[in-house]
Amino acid sequence: MKNILVHNLVDTVLLERLCKLPVNVDVIESDEQESRPLPADRIRNAQILFCCVPPSNFSDMASVEFIQLGTVGYSQLYGLGLPERSIRACNALGVFDTPIAEWNIAMMVNLARDLRGMIRNQEAALWASSATFQREIRGSVLGIWGYGGIGRETARLSKAMGLTVHVLSRFGVKARENVYRVPETGDPKGVLPDRVFLPGQTEEFLRDLDFLVLSMPLTNSTRGIVGERELRWLPRRAFILNPARGPLIQERALLKALREGWISGAALDTHYYYPMPHDHPLWQFPNVIMTPHISGSVLGSYYKRRVWEIFVDNVQKYLAGQPLLNELSQQQLAGE
Repeated sequence: MKNILVHNLVDTVLLERLCKLPVNVDVIESDEQESRPLPADRIRNAQILFCCVPPSNFSDMASVEFIQLGTVGYSQLYGLGLPERSIRACNALGVFDTPIAEWNIAMMVNLARDLRGMIRNQEAALWASSATFQREIRGSVLGIWGYGGIGRETARLSKAMGLTVHVLSRFGVKARENVYRVPETGDPKGVLPDRVFLPGQTEEFLRDLDFLVLSMPLTNSTRGIVGERELRWLPRRAFILNPARGPLIQERALLKALREGWISGAALDTHYYYPMPHDHPLWQFPNVIMTPHISGSVLGSYYKRRVWEIFVDNVQKYLAGQPLLNELSQQQLAGE
C-alpha cells in the first residue's frame, strides 16, 4: 500500500473515493501557497505528495516517488533534485483553462471598446458615445503564443466569436494525449488555428495581430521573451494580454511601448511584484487593465473539484502503472 500525504484543500467526495483505493491517506488540509515545514514524522514515509508547494523541509521526504501539484505552474519544484531522485511529478494543467480563456475574451472585448474609458465617463456623469466604445472584436486577428490548454480553449471561444486565430508554438500544433481537459472544451485534436507559426517566424507571427495572448509557462528560456523588438513588431493597433506570468514581458520594454504608443494597450493578470506597488507606473495608463492574478483563481467555484479529479485519477493510474495526466518531463523539472 502506498502512503499518501495530502497538503491541500480537500474535496470530501473525492477524498472518500481516494480512501477506497489500496492506499494510506494522511491529510494536512491547507490553502497555503507558501512553503513551510511540515512535521517530519508525517512526511518521512509518504510516497505520494499532493500539494501546491512542497514543504520547506522536503529533504525529509526520503520515500517520495510521485508529486501531484495543485497548481499549473511548477517552478516551485526547481532545485529539489527530482530528476536525480527519479521522482515523477504532475501539475494541474487544465483546471484553469476555462476561466482564463474567459478572462482573455473579456479583456479583448473590454480593451476594444475601452471599457475603462466608459466607466470614467460614467463616474464623471459624462454622456459620450464615441465610436471607440462601439467596436467589435469579430474579424480581428488573435495571436496565441503557446498552445497548451489555455490557448486551445481561448482559440475555441474566439473562433466561435468570429476571430481569426494564429498560433506560435515551439513544436507546432498537434493532438494532445494524457492531459486533463474539462469535457467539451479546448482543441484536443489541434485543428482550430487558421495559421501556425514556428520558432524563427516570430516577426511574421506578430506583424498582423490585433490581439496577442501569452499562453506559456515561465522558464529560463521564456523569461523576457517579449522585449522591445517583439513589441515593436506588433502593429500599433494591437493589444497584449498576459494571463500567464508577468516576467514573460520585459518590464522596461512594456513601459516604453505604452508610453510611446507602440501598442494600443494591455491587459495584465500576472505581474512583476506581488502585490504591485501602489506607485508603479502601470497603474496610471488609461489603456491598461490590471487584475490581481484572479483569471484562474483557486477560489473559483470549480478549482477544487477539478484538481482532485486529476489527483485521484493519477493515483489510480500510478498504482496501475499507466501513463499519468499532465506528467512533467525531466527537462521541465530542470527548468529548461
